[in-house]
Amino acid sequence: MQPITLDRRSAAQSYAAAFAFIVALTAVAQLLNDREIILPEIAAMAVALWAWRDQAWMRRPEAIFLWPSLTALGGFAINLLAIPFTAKLAILLVGMLGLFLIFRYSLPPALATGFLPIVTNAVELSFLISISVTTLVLMLGVMMFRMRAPAEHSAPLNRSAMTAYLLISGAGIVLAAVAGYPQLGLIPPVTVVVYETLHMKMYSARMALKQTVVLTLSAVIGAALFQTLYSWPLIAALDMAAIFLLLRLFKMPMPAAYAFPLLPFVFPPEVAPLLPAAALAACVVSFSLTLAYHHARQRLAARSA
Repeated sequence: MQPITLDRRSAAQSYAAAFAFIVALTAVAQLLNDREIILPEIAAMAVALWAWRDQAWMRRPEAIFLWPSLTALGGFAINLLAIPFTAKLAILLVGMLGLFLIFRYSLPPALATGFLPIVTNAVELSFLISISVTTLVLMLGVMMFRMRAPAEHSAPLNRSAMTAYLLISGAGIVLAAVAGYPQLGLIPPVTVVVYETLHMKMYSARMALKQTVVLTLSAVIGAALFQTLYSWPLIAALDMAAIFLLLRLFKMPMPAAYAFPLLPFVFPPEVAPLLPAAALAACVVSFSLTLAYHHARQRLAARSA
């Protein structure tokens, strides 16, 4: 994360715009009675781009629209294939990492938008229309209000971290399939945090614990509000307010926390109640392996020094 510190008034206006955008998305979805319009990762992107002005996610402003749209299209197309569920996830995982390598640019939230149509079984064109429109609006917002600071348009890809991500994600797919819950093999917000964490220079057990607690609590908040209230816009508004306070409490800039509460809207009804437990399990496994990767990397660096 490379957020920019704003003055209080600008920060309030930026948060208001991001939250209003998210609530409007859920309002349209409920009005049209189409859950596939709701895109949890768009909530994370709206906050990271508009409220936090995260420079790491806007090195190439055009990629804010192109990358999520491309991965979503790929995930949507693969989901229509008559192949095993785990095979769909594996093919898409390799394909998205290949896309990053070919174009030498990675955008972490694009991983979530790619996995989303598979884990939620999106089959309506409204999903693709929604992802295209929302990412276009986010991109235009960044460009029109000049949110991007002058900087390099690209950053070197860490092939070691990408390989570790491939292996950790593969482990998640296998473990979930063995447990009988393949839809929970790759939870989109967790996959984004894992990818970003693998690219950090420093990582500790304390940070892994904080990430696990925050993401699990965000899943609990989302599941509880979704099962209690009827109005989707009201649920979304309360979700955003609760996550804002949660991140302030833990002093953690983690966009993925804003995506988690919207997952119950789009996951199959029989799976949605399991999200808090699944979030905890996914975080424990993924962040433990991520921590092991960082420790191994540090040992190798110490030996070569």
